[in-house]
Amino acid sequence: MNSPLCVMLVAAEASGDDRGAALARAFRRRLGAQVRFVGVGGARMAEAGVHSPFDISELSILGVFDGLLAYRRIMRRVAQTAEIARAERPDVAVLIDSWGFTLRVARRLRSVDPSLALIKYVGPQVWAWRAGRARTLAASVDHLLSINVLDAPYYKQAGLDMTFVGNSALALDFGGADPDRLRRRIGARPDDLVLLVLPGSRPGEIERVTPPFAAAVSILKANRPDLHVVVAAAPTVADLVKAQVAAWPHRVHVVEGEAAKLDAMRAADLALACSGTVTTELGLAGCPMVVGYRLGPLTHAVLKRLLSMPYISMINIAAGAFVAPEFVQDECTGENLAAALEPRLADPDLRRRQVEAQNAALERMGRGGPDPSEAAVDAILKVLDERRIPPVRV
Repeated sequence: MNSPLCVMLVAAEASGDDRGAALARAFRRRLGAQVRFVGVGGARMAEAGVHSPFDISELSILGVFDGLLAYRRIMRRVAQTAEIARAERPDVAVLIDSWGFTLRVARRLRSVDPSLALIKYVGPQVWAWRAGRARTLAASVDHLLSINVLDAPYYKQAGLDMTFVGNSALALDFGGADPDRLRRRIGARPDDLVLLVLPGSRPGEIERVTPPFAAAVSILKANRPDLHVVVAAAPTVADLVKAQVAAWPHRVHVVEGEAAKLDAMRAADLALACSGTVTTELGLAGCPMVVGYRLGPLTHAVLKRLLSMPYISMINIAAGAFVAPEFVQDECTGENLAAALEPRLADPDLRRRQVEAQNAALERMGRGGPDPSEAAVDAILKVLDERRIPPVRV
């Protein structure tokens, strides 16, 4: 009697949840009923058949101090995740993004089942900071699925087998996006200006970034009362975003869900975004952007000494220039953000030139390549085949 391949997927934040869901769907397309899933994830992974025993929103921790405060809670969830492996005996565990949590999970899984194939999907950006983490990862997992072309020399030198699969954000399908639908929803005419605000997907990001974003929007609205402002709320922090935005003194449209977010990205004339995967998505949508980011003071003090690049957004890293203006930490103020946004709202040609530069950066990042999720499935099945674990066991 055939026994399905058991794949454990572990994601701890919104971007990982998206990747995990896409990977589960790719596995299902390839193996049909001959694959089953266990693990940890969010709403998107649940829709794809991966049901989590706890809410991953509590794992979206950013910063040294926040991590210390949440340490006991995180370790309880690490133990609970390892218990899934003990009970379900998966053939492979794919640990998606979320460096701190998934590294701890990898070490616990190794102690639970030394023979379990451990695959990391998205490695830390060792080419930007803390190159020593390549060695740490090499000692903890069997294989890396890389999404950045810059990864290879660092991880190969550390002795970690890796496969470049491409960035799933670059495969985002805007085919079903309808900008007119979003404009009708918010009452915007075709030539009205729309600003899209994306304040992040972690609670810490929302708390630190929303105040300067709100200040920037207030400055813009004072000069442009007819400006339409749309805030896209990630599912992991939707309630927190809505609570924050409710206190803003002007009308704001909050949208939730993937379809509404894609509509908004295509409909917006300009975006104000928290640094992260969303900046790549905005680039794909053809939306110019201004990027802001804030960390806790302790975390920023540590990272400032370790960072080896002047940019934080992948669009800018790929371009080797500030294609999208970035304002980090003390520079991330309402005044600075508004000063970068206003000329872009006023000048369609400036927006057009920025979109052209963003498109060139996306080409360098590998836009138009194979579906990363399909490439990831190929790589995982190859690892299992080399370990003599066939996709369908007898």
